[in-house]
Amino acid sequence: MTQTLIRRNAWHPTTLLLALAVWLATLGNVPLWRAIWRLPETQGPHALMTLMTLAAAVLAFTLVFLCLLVWPRWLKPVALVLLALAATSSYFMQSYGVVIDASMIANVVQTNPQEALDLLSWSMLGTLGLGLVLPGLWLWRQQLRPVGAGRLAWQQLGTLALALLLAVVLLWASFQDLASLMRNHKSLRYMINPFNTVYALGRHGLGQAAQAQQVLQPVGEDAHLAVPASNPASAPLILLVVGETARAVNFGLNGYARDTTPELRQLQQDGDLVYFSQVSSCGTNTQTSVPCMFSHLGRKDFVGNDARYENVLDVIQRAGLAVLWLDNQAGCKGVCDRVPHADTQALKSPALCQGGDCLDESLLQILPEQLARLDPAKTARGTVVVMHQMGSHGPAYSKRSASARKAFTPECTSHALQDCLPEQITNAYDNSLRETDHFLAQTIHWLQAQAKERPTALMYVSDHGESLGEKGLYLHGMPYALAPQEQTHVPMLMWFSKGMQQSLDLSVDCAQAQAGKPWSHDNLFHTLLGLSGVQTRVAQASRDILSTCERKLL
Repeated sequence: MTQTLIRRNAWHPTTLLLALAVWLATLGNVPLWRAIWRLPETQGPHALMTLMTLAAAVLAFTLVFLCLLVWPRWLKPVALVLLALAATSSYFMQSYGVVIDASMIANVVQTNPQEALDLLSWSMLGTLGLGLVLPGLWLWRQQLRPVGAGRLAWQQLGTLALALLLAVVLLWASFQDLASLMRNHKSLRYMINPFNTVYALGRHGLGQAAQAQQVLQPVGEDAHLAVPASNPASAPLILLVVGETARAVNFGLNGYARDTTPELRQLQQDGDLVYFSQVSSCGTNTQTSVPCMFSHLGRKDFVGNDARYENVLDVIQRAGLAVLWLDNQAGCKGVCDRVPHADTQALKSPALCQGGDCLDESLLQILPEQLARLDPAKTARGTVVVMHQMGSHGPAYSKRSASARKAFTPECTSHALQDCLPEQITNAYDNSLRETDHFLAQTIHWLQAQAKERPTALMYVSDHGESLGEKGLYLHGMPYALAPQEQTHVPMLMWFSKGMQQSLDLSVDCAQAQAGKPWSHDNLFHTLLGLSGVQTRVAQASRDILSTCERKLL
């Protein structure tokens, strides 16, 4: 009797798939439906009909997807995975205005535990509870009716065919309206759960696998020093600071209303610092931008290219100079794999490191010791050091600045930025830029002391920008074609000691004349080669920002 009752109340596997499809297409896509509902072209009776047609088509395609890939033996585990993917991506899309694509998945894969903790919030746990735990528990407890394999296959494939036919008919009936909607709002394509996440995961995985099979190709095999240093006193020391999440619009030297760069402004007034106001990033996330800016390819040829090439650090090292990478972030994304490198994690400084994160000034603390470990024969020719900042990494902006440099209060201290007032978010972010200002100024002061012994220079450029709530967007990582300027317009500056100016016969006034021209990460490879005195056929003078301003003295 009990078995008979269970059989009567048990779900047919395909019916349970339909229930799952309804959940994913409706509640699992709340950010999508909210985004569409707010659009001006989706108002009125006709637009409402278009919206309902799209919802029915999403449901039909979701059912097609489930009928094709999900069968009784693994139905419940796969259902839980899909619910988790939908709930997680919905949270980030709704909270930060991001979309899910392969580059966003790459960011997730590269996130370290500390960065992951910065993203946790009570609202995220609540979303996971409503979107994963409750429906997951309900689904897991449901009994499945035993159905013969052959019969189930025909039933499920028949359901698939009917759902596919329905989807095609719906899209055909509203093709013009839906095509216009997707063409005018391309970001909607990246918001359809669970297809966005599944597709992005697949594309990222295939891309990683394809790249792993590629042999590392050498670059600049003919690299050599144009004018080798005659003695250690003429061997240059060049520091390249790779900023994190600094956007130009909030940078004081860029004309921002707030003075977020007081110490750099003083150095600029001394005449040896040049700020470049029109610089574009290669990507909108660290995973893309950092490898791209060190590549010889440029953004156009780098993005989507699975080939593996050496980068500018390999070329400089091959020319005989010492190279060092220091990291206060989540790694160098493969750029420093073949050069000496170290990070700040081992530094136990209560003043600079708390809760697993270190302020960027910690890079200066480990710099002298790491320089002393380099090959003396190479440092006698010159040294190039890259310092990778924590910078303004969000959403925990308030953790990126020391209390002494919190000029703007009150700050947003929540990891859920949408829970803070806009001015509180801006305050915390601007304070993080004040910290970067202090770090860069301290680094320049250190270089000024070193300039008594050798020519020194500093170059700073951020990897990408950041959205602080404009148009409902937070953080970064939007597809480049859709990204707002806040995520792609980045600050860049250079500083040269008197000795470096003399050794390069470099006119700071000439460099200043280049400051207002449009530049990008594409120029870093060639500018760094020129600045370090390395010649190679792969270097392009037209992409060297300083090519018209420097002439190596013989």
